[in-house]
Amino acid sequence: MKVNPKLRLQILIQNSFFVVLFIVLIFLLGFLANQYKFSKDITQANRNTLTTGSTNILKQMQGPITLTVFASEDDVNNGDTFRQGIINFMTRYQRAKPDINIKFISPIKEPKLAQENGIKEDGEVVVEYQKRSEHIKPPFAEQEMTNLFVRLSRTNQQAVMYLDGHGERNLIGLKNNDVGEFGKQLESKGFKFANLNLTVESEVPLNGSMLVVASPQKIISPVEVKKIKKFLESGGNLLWLLDDNNLHGLDDVASYLGLSVSSGQVIDPTEKVEGVNENIASASSYGEHAITKNFMLGTRFSNVHEVNAKGTLDNGWEVSKLIEVSPNGWLESSQAIMNQKPSFDKSKDKAGPINIAVALQRVYGKKGQRVVVVGNGNFLSNTFITNGGNLDLGINMINWLSGDDNLISIQPMLLKDVNVTIPNDKMSFIIAWTVFHSFEYFIPIGFFVLGILFWFQRRKA
Repeated sequence: MKVNPKLRLQILIQNSFFVVLFIVLIFLLGFLANQYKFSKDITQANRNTLTTGSTNILKQMQGPITLTVFASEDDVNNGDTFRQGIINFMTRYQRAKPDINIKFISPIKEPKLAQENGIKEDGEVVVEYQKRSEHIKPPFAEQEMTNLFVRLSRTNQQAVMYLDGHGERNLIGLKNNDVGEFGKQLESKGFKFANLNLTVESEVPLNGSMLVVASPQKIISPVEVKKIKKFLESGGNLLWLLDDNNLHGLDDVASYLGLSVSSGQVIDPTEKVEGVNENIASASSYGEHAITKNFMLGTRFSNVHEVNAKGTLDNGWEVSKLIEVSPNGWLESSQAIMNQKPSFDKSKDKAGPINIAVALQRVYGKKGQRVVVVGNGNFLSNTFITNGGNLDLGINMINWLSGDDNLISIQPMLLKDVNVTIPNDKMSFIIAWTVFHSFEYFIPIGFFVLGILFWFQRRKA
């Protein structure tokens, strides 16, 4: 078809109109993107989005947060690339809390300022919040950064006191039976510890955040028991881990709390798989309580006992059940617990589900008083702490007892879409290589070549 000048002019005007319209559209999209912040994480595990725990921490932090990054801008490894990485990492936090400010200082150009801030290495970050500050060194992930925010927001610096001298699980111990790993996690969240030997101390100090009695194995003397009971009568908070129904001298404390502990252990036949026996039970449901509210992680308990409590009119305790286990199992009688193959006996055993933990609280002073009792301490031991949500549950208990209800544990995200396995056989390798590089090179180049060909065809027409 022959193109006359008039038609050529019409085509030129039409093309120019579409080009102008396209440019206007681009500017409009840029303007809207600048005015309205919106993003959508489409990764399989939402790995570019903050966890709910992190978001909740930021919501309850009032006032600005300042990050001062001491990084050399001319350092090839840790310079501009590192700075941009910090900006990209903190963008997720800034979406939830816009008043997070980031500033960069070169320790080479400002050595005096770096020295005044105690900077020891390039890339170190000083985080400031409400006149409190902490340092964090790269590399770090969401869990480390959010734990830092938790520490800065924690105004209650009272120590966690743990009873010592009776074979208890040690909060700083390294043995399998100890709870040292749990203690490390608590320290990362700003808690301090103080061991308590009541054979020496005249009383349990009331300026601590709580007392932890972690599975004593020896009899606690009447004098010590009297001091613990006085601590409770004076409004002290308590975490009590019980390994069996032997209270080791703390019967008066149990009576004061209206507590009852079973003599037998929970049997869960659903856990009978290779390498696991029936004495390990998984949580089947959680109670309606601040500790377990919206708690969706699985937890496992070894050789656990039934625990219940009754609120008393005299003491005013409000009791909440926390954890039920073994809906298809039972509470085995103490006489049959040594049986190699336990079986349910209707006349002796109690059918599941079995409650294994309670929370008690009452009005006392301004903050109130709180107690948590669990029918076994194994779930927080160095052996079992990594099982499912055991750690998160334990931290939630400590946070609640310390009065920090909003400072919940940070649950790690499972990054399901970050690992790619390439098969070893040659053909599979060639296919995988072709697919990967197609998106990197072949497809973009192909679109470019097609664009040129279409342009030449339009020119000939």
